[in-house]
Amino acid sequence: MLTLIANANVFAPEPMGLCHLLIAGEKIIYIGAEEPSVDAKLNCQIVDLNGALLVPGFIDGHAHITGGGGETGPASRVPPVFLSQFTQSGVTSVVGVLGTDDLTRNTQTLVTQAYGLRAEGMSAWCHTGGYHLPLTTLTGSARGDITFIDPVIGVGELAISDHRSSQPNLDEFLRVASEAHVAGLMTGKAGILHIHMGDGKRGLQLVREALDQSEIPARVFNPTHINRNKSLFEEALPLANLGVRLDVTAFPAGHSEPGYSAAEAFLRYREAGYPAGRLTISSDGGGCLPHFNDEGEPVRMGVGCASTLPETLQDILQAGVPMNEALAPLTANVADLLKFSHKGRLQEGKDADMVVLDKQHQVTDVMALGRWHKRHGTTQIYGTYEQP
Repeated sequence: MLTLIANANVFAPEPMGLCHLLIAGEKIIYIGAEEPSVDAKLNCQIVDLNGALLVPGFIDGHAHITGGGGETGPASRVPPVFLSQFTQSGVTSVVGVLGTDDLTRNTQTLVTQAYGLRAEGMSAWCHTGGYHLPLTTLTGSARGDITFIDPVIGVGELAISDHRSSQPNLDEFLRVASEAHVAGLMTGKAGILHIHMGDGKRGLQLVREALDQSEIPARVFNPTHINRNKSLFEEALPLANLGVRLDVTAFPAGHSEPGYSAAEAFLRYREAGYPAGRLTISSDGGGCLPHFNDEGEPVRMGVGCASTLPETLQDILQAGVPMNEALAPLTANVADLLKFSHKGRLQEGKDADMVVLDKQHQVTDVMALGRWHKRHGTTQIYGTYEQP
């Protein structure tokens, strides 16, 4: 299948101006100011965007694709996330994680769900393990899972500074980070330790000790939810100067207190002058968002959703941030962290994952791997058990 996308105002995420793109199968084979000539016999689909914004597909680096939850019993388990819940929000690539419940849900189900999303038309990977040690794995070790199982790219989300964690000590923490790092070296995968940060008073102490007392590169340590409270966010910022990649969560409305929204966190990070390439934004889609009292009892619940990513982009742009800078934490920065060399940018030879935005920066069209999943605001491709 050939598709010619004409007259697109391209941010790749760098601004490229008015361009034409030729898509063959799953790849971008041409992008440039001159419209390519395509033989009529090839039956090429032509889509004229008339100057609309075209940006890379969003990469959601933290989502509970099998569903999260379980903190208040079996009925509180969130169902698995359907395909269009990602794609209708512009997410064309996703990384699945396990959280509190890494017992009734495990690496086997996570890998299977990733393969299912792939079969339905988007790109999907996952981490091995979950909140707790010993890790839930498929081969018996994190290193084995990353090395031998294609979708598995790292370890996570391992919980620290949280009453739901297994309270790992430094030696245990370093051992898991080492497993991830060495497997990454062996395979060319990300090999990161994706770290769930809780509200505990120890904060990022384990990460700082790991950086001070080991030879493991700073890029291996990837704390997430750092914007869940203001003191944790401020504590995390200096780690970016040491090479740590930080991830903020795009919480739904009403769930960012007592911390910062993802947009607020991005703006504070940017204004403070920290390295632009070391901040990413993820949705926690499908994850349960419980709020606990001082006794560790849940007092209210919520569910993460991929739609918070385009909403966060709109909020950042409304603050006057240039489009290329606003896009990077959702696209290129995530691709660089996860070593997805074929993702995150609109370039020749990369995957044809892209999003069309209207003048209000809302998602109108989504292409994943060369196929339209959303056109003119209407979902075109649904998951196997979705009801269109």
